[in-house]
Amino acid sequence: MDKQIAIVILNWNGRELLERFLPSVIAHTPAAQADVIVADNGSTDDSLELLQTKFPTVKTICLDRNYGFAEGYNQALKPINHPYTVLLNSDVEVTPGWLDAPIAALEKEADIAAVQPKIRAWRNKDSFEYAGAAGGFMDRYGYPYCRGRVFDVVEKDEGQYDAPAEILWATGACLFIRTQVYKEAGGLDAGFFAHQEEIDLCWRLRSRGYRLVCTPQSVVYHVGGATLNAESPRKTFLNFRNNLLMLYKNLPEKDLKQVMRIRFWLDYLAAIRFLLEGNFSNARAVHEARRAFHKLKPTYASARQENLAQTRVTAIPELRQKSLLFSFYLKRQKTFAALQANR
Repeated sequence: MDKQIAIVILNWNGRELLERFLPSVIAHTPAAQADVIVADNGSTDDSLELLQTKFPTVKTICLDRNYGFAEGYNQALKPINHPYTVLLNSDVEVTPGWLDAPIAALEKEADIAAVQPKIRAWRNKDSFEYAGAAGGFMDRYGYPYCRGRVFDVVEKDEGQYDAPAEILWATGACLFIRTQVYKEAGGLDAGFFAHQEEIDLCWRLRSRGYRLVCTPQSVVYHVGGATLNAESPRKTFLNFRNNLLMLYKNLPEKDLKQVMRIRFWLDYLAAIRFLLEGNFSNARAVHEARRAFHKLKPTYASARQENLAQTRVTAIPELRQKSLLFSFYLKRQKTFAALQANR
């Protein structure tokens, strides 16, 4: 019988992470149901030797170079023909039954394209994890937030988001998706290289009439995640540039000019904040990100037209129309529950 699920872990020089976290994936993944696959992104360490000697049941896909997160997954999924694929970061520890609820949701309702579990922090297992928590949302200006995390405020998991929920985006740390839908939508945007590519993909899917959900009955622990202020200039550059590209690709025509006009001021306010903190490299990264966006914008015109042509849902409930910055900093609404109560 063909297996139902491909669990694809993208690896680049991640020997230590594989050695630490692969055992949980193997232990809690029924071999009859799923293949565990490591797609190696042109590693130069001994990751592949480790897999051969210590994890012989794990399949490998060897890419010829480092394609980055986005195109790395696109390349890795080309030979995958399982009905469902899990994009799983190499720094994720899974738990017993982690596949059950997400796969049940996908099996039950054909219009659900993607699912994420509840993501807790590996270093602080009582708290949500920054990058995914219990499902992703966004405001109209492109600022993402989660059930369990708004900007740098990360909540302790006390069961407050244990109900399954419709979401706008599912984190790429542990993303369950229909393989064919992933391919038909064009996969992750290779031009992003890394950061926010999963939000872009999920927004595309949501606009095209698919639903995305979080199933908190499934729990995993993720190492990664940090506030923007602590990020490297390279990461700041990618986050700002990719966020602007995502807005350009996906915003309805009626919203585009106004949102981009306001984002100009918000981005330079962020740059000023970096300057006041003495973080000159990140301030420069914001400016360079905007320059790079305007340089790339003409090359994304066809992608924007394709997205608009395939849009089926124009009023997306999970896309917040009020400014997240205004609600967070001026109205002091610091949690997802507080934001929802004041929509």
